[in-house]
Amino acid sequence: MQIEIKPLSTIDAVIEIPGSKSYTNRALLVASLANGISYLEGSLLSEDTNLMIKALQQVGIPITAQGNHLTVMGRSGRMGLMKDPIFCGNSGTTLRFLASFLALGHGSYTLDGNPRMRQRPVGDLIQSMKKLGIKVRGSLEENYPPLVIEANGIEGGKTTLKGENSSQYLSSLLMSAPYAKHPVEIKIEGDLVSKPYVDMTLDVMKAFGVEVIHDNYKRFRIHTPQKYKPTYYTIESDASNASYFFAAAAITHGKVRINHLSSKTLQGDIRFLDLLQQMGCTIRKGTDWVEVIGHPLHAIEADLKDIPDMVQTLAIVALFAKGHTRIKNIAHLKIKETDRIKDLATELKKTGADVEFGNDNIAISAEHLQPGVIETYNDHRMAMSFAVAGLKISGVKIENAECVKKSFPSFWDQFKTLYPPG
Repeated sequence: MQIEIKPLSTIDAVIEIPGSKSYTNRALLVASLANGISYLEGSLLSEDTNLMIKALQQVGIPITAQGNHLTVMGRSGRMGLMKDPIFCGNSGTTLRFLASFLALGHGSYTLDGNPRMRQRPVGDLIQSMKKLGIKVRGSLEENYPPLVIEANGIEGGKTTLKGENSSQYLSSLLMSAPYAKHPVEIKIEGDLVSKPYVDMTLDVMKAFGVEVIHDNYKRFRIHTPQKYKPTYYTIESDASNASYFFAAAAITHGKVRINHLSSKTLQGDIRFLDLLQQMGCTIRKGTDWVEVIGHPLHAIEADLKDIPDMVQTLAIVALFAKGHTRIKNIAHLKIKETDRIKDLATELKKTGADVEFGNDNIAISAEHLQPGVIETYNDHRMAMSFAVAGLKISGVKIENAECVKKSFPSFWDQFKTLYPPG
């Protein structure tokens, strides 16, 4: 499906954003480990979260949905056997989180995905799991899916994990560690990327009754035995998905308010507001809403190591800023849904932008913008970010626009509300 974006002179809108994908998937897994019924209010139902739900149901976790309300019957780490592989599509969180979770079972489990998932490395996670007594193997020199887990519980003990590639590896180990036979200690080698996502993991674990001790993200300790408690848990709006509408206000010099989102959220992508403020926007905050008012924009230099999902959105805003915007410390973007450095640069150039990029950075400026047909690479964030560009550049067309279903199925409906009635 191709969608052509119609330009707008300005925007004045209030947008309702569905629940956080990151919080939903974490809460689903932790609730499945609790012993009893948990209620997840405000959950996101998208391609990624549906893959997680289906996988958990396949191993015997009863989950029912009524609107955005999920009921999860946790089984305290007990799960059924699987003959067929569990399909994770291109959902990194689903495959990586389930890898440690399934190790708590007894029997053989296989995790697989689509062709792109088979190109996304998980070797660091595999090696760390092995040090905790888990029998797991991958393909292509133990570095890629499919993963085969010969489960017999997690022994525990000490392990190490490289921090520079993905925080999802750490989150996977943390969430299942309370059910290990012995205490778990995880030492991080190098600097941990995407720390806010680890904070979200620890936040969900605490809400369900489990504490983790860490030394400034360098060493994590989980005492055992600890058990998650069934919980009524409310999931807030997704800050990552809100960013596209904040960006829309910024580039049109308009105004957008997002409800049910606090500026004090632990979601790291709320820091996108700070970047917009540095570029010239006005930010207004209430107890459960945030508003962006756009003004003339100027370029900035930004370190997005901890909020990599904001790179594409910031790059689009940079097209309309005076000067050269440089985004750095983003090498881990190369193993996302697509190579989000090289492919982003390719699509930005279609709009007439001047782009330079390296292994861990990208620089953007633009004087004369032009229409273009944007290839999404089946990457939801590519589609949503370039849709924003089309609000100011006539003739922007988004190919494979339906790929937004991965994280924001209602995106195009919400996007339409930016336009005046009629």
